[in-house]
Amino acid sequence: MDRIFELADQLTTLRDEKKKVKERLEKLNAAMDDAEYKLSEAMAATETQSFSRAGTLFYLTTTTRASAVAGARDVLFNALKTNGYGDLVYETVNANSLSSFVKEQIAEHEDRLPGWLEGLVSVFEETTVGVRKATKK
Repeated sequence: MDRIFELADQLTTLRDEKKKVKERLEKLNAAMDDAEYKLSEAMAATETQSFSRAGTLFYLTTTTRASAVAGARDVLFNALKTNGYGDLVYETVNANSLSSFVKEQIAEHEDRLPGWLEGLVSVFEETTVGVRKATKK
């Protein structure tokens, strides 16, 4: 049992460390975004297209980004398909939703995958260790 406790302690420590690293990464990304925005503004204001500093080249780039208007995704997809750009459209199924659906289907069909799903989905069980704070008694 000592080995189990040792591994449990190790897992807890690693999970805590991961959480701290993720929080630090979020802060670093926000600081980088802010610095990049301020630098691009300063470069644009001084009409500086590029410069080198400490062996690094900094330069302004402009990228066009697009996304579907809220609530218009299906209309956009249909318009793309109608106008010959259907290869841009990808249908996806959320992996967690698919797993839940398949689990329900198996339960409803006497612990068997329905025939119409045979060969279409791969089903496997994964064993993991759940971790949460213990309630005090």
